[in-house]
Amino acid sequence: MKNNQTNTKQAIVDGLTSLGIEFGSTRIKAVLIDHNFETIASGSYEWENLLEDGFWTYNLVDIITGLQTAYSEMKQEVERKYGITIRTVGSIGFSAMMHGYMAFDHTGELLVPFRTWRNTTTSRAAKKLTDTFQFNIPERWSIAHLYQAILNNEKHIPRINHITTLAGYIHWLLTGQKVIGIGDASGMFPIDETTKDYNEAMIEQFEALIAIKEYPWKLKDILPKVAIAGEQAGELTEIGAKILDRSRNLQPGIPLCPPEGDAGTGMVATNSVRKRTGNISVGTSVFAMIVLEKELSKVYPEIDIVTTPDGSPVGMVHANNCTSDLNAWMRLFREFSEAMGQKVDTDKLFRVLLNTALEADPDGGGLLSYGYFSGENITGLESGRPLFVRSPESHFNLANFMRTHLFTAFGALKIGMDILTKNENVAIDSILGHGGLFKTPVVGQKIVAAAMNTPVSVMGTAGEGGAWGIALLASYMVNNNENASLEDFLDKKVFKEVDNQEIYPDCFDVEGFEEFIERYKKGLAIEKAAIENLIL
Repeated sequence: MKNNQTNTKQAIVDGLTSLGIEFGSTRIKAVLIDHNFETIASGSYEWENLLEDGFWTYNLVDIITGLQTAYSEMKQEVERKYGITIRTVGSIGFSAMMHGYMAFDHTGELLVPFRTWRNTTTSRAAKKLTDTFQFNIPERWSIAHLYQAILNNEKHIPRINHITTLAGYIHWLLTGQKVIGIGDASGMFPIDETTKDYNEAMIEQFEALIAIKEYPWKLKDILPKVAIAGEQAGELTEIGAKILDRSRNLQPGIPLCPPEGDAGTGMVATNSVRKRTGNISVGTSVFAMIVLEKELSKVYPEIDIVTTPDGSPVGMVHANNCTSDLNAWMRLFREFSEAMGQKVDTDKLFRVLLNTALEADPDGGGLLSYGYFSGENITGLESGRPLFVRSPESHFNLANFMRTHLFTAFGALKIGMDILTKNENVAIDSILGHGGLFKTPVVGQKIVAAAMNTPVSVMGTAGEGGAWGIALLASYMVNNNENASLEDFLDKKVFKEVDNQEIYPDCFDVEGFEEFIERYKKGLAIEKAAIENLIL
């Protein structure tokens, strides 16, 4: 143990560490890893999106405060554990929620508040672009936000000098480089797998669509430059170092890897970048990503085509809603417990309640729930109304209640995944799960295995999450001395000895989920009526 601590201290002093910071939907997390890819310190900052003037957003003050707080907590942990003040690291990487819209003028002023992936206000633009490109453009993609703003004749459009994602913005702020990783870029605008860059033909089609507007910019000039995993995408500037480290100890000149989206870092953190592998990320939203062997036979509005951080095509099913409603019910149970004079540990609360779902009727006892905090593209809902419904004949108890809320968390995802597996016969060798739900052993895996009817694994590193994933990408950039592919680097160096716990789908759970999803589909009319007719 003493030797390990000595080695770690020396690695920190010598700058043989990599720092990853990811901006998730509810938490900003900083992770410092050593040259063995193990986490040696971390820090975090809790935050929430806001609905302002009809748009889901995070303000710039929270973005910078969260960045600095997460880094500061990580730095302080290093000081406590090792007695060392961080002055340099070997490499840095930034990651964040994909998609959305951040538009800046030539002075660097943000022209409109950051519009996140959660907004479903771009349906007209997304449909027009999908028809034009013959390529699915989801509502949350950056190009859909830009085109919708054009259709709306928003005043800021002629002033645009640069558009990017949240990860791209942080990277630009700290390096001065307008660059983005190919995985994150693939959620802004379609990527050409051959050139590893934006699709030129589609760029020309977009220019033709807006030619009548005669804007002073061209699309290719305002999009960030695309970079591939392993490439250096800039260095920490003097100003960037001061922004990141308020104590002014951190030195400039540290190399940065391309900023990536949370989808890409999730693939890396679960070693799911090879073809026929996949991962599922569970949080406020949920997405499953399968690395494809071939193109899909046609365009599906439920399926995004994005890429791995090294540019391989990926079929992505993304649902805007997952655990928000489940978490709200958990908070209600906590309030009840506290009202009864019982203070309950959060981990125990989740463990006890979620595990009751294992004793439920396979289909959830005829109960029905929609955890829509926001709109949902897959099921065609423009806004959210969380809804729980039961009939007098349903079997209403705690176990079925919890199972139903777990099922519905993956309801929209299930509809999209069925297209890949049943319509397109996409082969999946393995699916890796990561996210907070998998911290409770077994139950999350069993539910997801039932939903996808395929084995689901959780690695010993699954709890590390996307911040660890972007730290690995930063490490890959500076430690890939053998010029290995990203797949081989992860297989042979990072995950060589990592434990992997796999759970196979139970036939009764699979049948129960299929019964639930049919009820879920039929009941969507109820949910749509709640949105259209109820004022809540």
